[in-house]
Amino acid sequence: MTTLLLVDIQNDFHPGGSLAIPTANDDAKRTASFIRKHSSSISRIVCTLDSHQRLHIAHPVFWKNEKGEHPNPFTLISTEDVQSGKWIPRSDLKLPVRNSRTGPLVDNEVFATGGPIPDNLYDDCGNLNIVQYCIEYTRRLEEKGRFKLCIWPEHCLIGTPGHNVVTEVMQAIQHWSNETGGSVEWIDKGQNLLTEMYSALCAEVPVSKRSAFDYDLCESLKTDTDKLVMCGQALSHCVNYTVRDIAEHWPKDQMNKLTVLKDCASSVPGFEEAGEQFLNDMKDAGVNIETSDTFQP
Repeated sequence: MTTLLLVDIQNDFHPGGSLAIPTANDDAKRTASFIRKHSSSISRIVCTLDSHQRLHIAHPVFWKNEKGEHPNPFTLISTEDVQSGKWIPRSDLKLPVRNSRTGPLVDNEVFATGGPIPDNLYDDCGNLNIVQYCIEYTRRLEEKGRFKLCIWPEHCLIGTPGHNVVTEVMQAIQHWSNETGGSVEWIDKGQNLLTEMYSALCAEVPVSKRSAFDYDLCESLKTDTDKLVMCGQALSHCVNYTVRDIAEHWPKDQMNKLTVLKDCASSVPGFEEAGEQFLNDMKDAGVNIETSDTFQP
């Protein structure tokens, strides 16, 4: 049986959206055709949704300079930038301490797994010192060697049309559900305001239990699955790191169960090299790199 993992096939990543990838509509057409063609052999569909609040650490309105200006989209903010005051988080941020469903934004036990917590991370009243947090966050992000903090255009805001799955793929999913009696499993990611989450399984810098590695999801993808097929947006970012996390925790003698549909995903413009490197790395690891036409269930 085949499990299909669709990563962030949302309006904002397609032409007309706030973080549009020029070729994403073509990817979506091929994805929809793939679902309809293989409907009878797809036993399970799992869809991830990038799900942000407006005041997210990777959005412009989270930050300001000494003039009160917000950074332009695609600005890279380094640890040095925060330390020097070139870019600082806005002082009027009202960060919820705890949400009944997601828990605290920063869980000290989880955050400590990435290294010692600075003594000045909290003020004398026990409130998070947001500037010190951002210094520590950008430092940890840079230490991973993937990306510096990139400020993206506001995208996939919860409750907005840009958060929705593109119509063509949604219609194909609904067709699959009607034909098979199956229901889509929805996985949201990115709701924590204080960390970026490219992978659907783990934040770039885990700061809470919900942003730490999702072993339950990873294990469930292995269950009753002969093939795990993956595609979506973007090849350079969320598909890239979701698949990397899955492959890292997949049995090494069963890597041939993993397939990436390279014609159903595209890189963010300017990050094409990251997408190509991802495909090469996964091929070297034993993951099947196929197209929607060459895949055989």
